[in-house]
Amino acid sequence: MKFVAFERNKQGTGASRRLRITGRTPGIVYGGQGEPLLIELDHNALWHALKKEAFHASILEMEFNGKSSQVLLRDVQYHPYKQLVLHIDFQRVDANTKMHKKVPLHYSGEENSSAVKADQCLINHVVTELEVSCLPKDLPEFIAIDLSGLTKGHSLHLNDITLPAGVTAVTKGQPNPVLVAVVATKADEPTPAEVAAANAGKK
Repeated sequence: MKFVAFERNKQGTGASRRLRITGRTPGIVYGGQGEPLLIELDHNALWHALKKEAFHASILEMEFNGKSSQVLLRDVQYHPYKQLVLHIDFQRVDANTKMHKKVPLHYSGEENSSAVKADQCLINHVVTELEVSCLPKDLPEFIAIDLSGLTKGHSLHLNDITLPAGVTAVTKGQPNPVLVAVVATKADEPTPAEVAAANAGKK
């Protein structure tokens, strides 16, 4: 995605407040080899961009003073109750340096799995985004996961999926976390052998 940023000459609480009154949002770009850059963006354009998943999860093209550079969205501050973005932070992207970024997980196919069709299990998406490490060129906008193979009694773990080329997961102490849990909706009927064993125990 691409957006346009403008130079911000004044900083401070008062200057930022006046900027917002004019329909602009203050921001900053940091990281990389350059100094922190004070910017401002059109608030309405920014508000609509923030509603799109790609603006949060992919490398963005920032146009500034006629030049284009790659950045990542790092932080957004919203007003507590107004539809207003108070401040936004971007980080410069270095093409040769690996980066950490949370990427959305897009699940599909669970309605076709035997866990749902045959066993009426509930499917719980335990993890909806995954932190990954990769070079900027390898950053996926999202990771698609097919759940059609889910079966009763077997949850989906990180090691069960294939990540895009060049992408590794950052698990922070959980080497193989559960991504999707399969939950039975009712207790199973006892088997004839279990009934016989229970009756024998009562004698």
